[in-house]
Amino acid sequence: MTKLEELTALLVNEINEFKKGVEKLGKINNQINDTKIKMDVSEYKTIIEGHQKQMDIHKNLIEGFESRFNNKIKEAKMYPTWAVVVFMICIIATIILISYMILK
Repeated sequence: MTKLEELTALLVNEINEFKKGVEKLGKINNQINDTKIKMDVSEYKTIIEGHQKQMDIHKNLIEGFESRFNNKIKEAKMYPTWAVVVFMICIIATIILISYMILK
């Protein structure tokens, strides 16, 4: 019987040790679940802010170029005003002369 008692005592001892191990793992699991991981993004934040400033500068340059380009387009004329006026006078004079010759 002593061997049987020794075996049961060993089994009970092992079961108790196993319970303690499971409880420790449970506590560790709870600690892991409660732990919040926080990333240090300050370095990335400064890089992104610098990039944002560069993008703003480029955007302003492009907008300035676009406004100058649009002003040039508005001011541009295919023909000078005086050339258009002379051409219209010539057309009107030609029509009047042709009409005079036909009616004569």
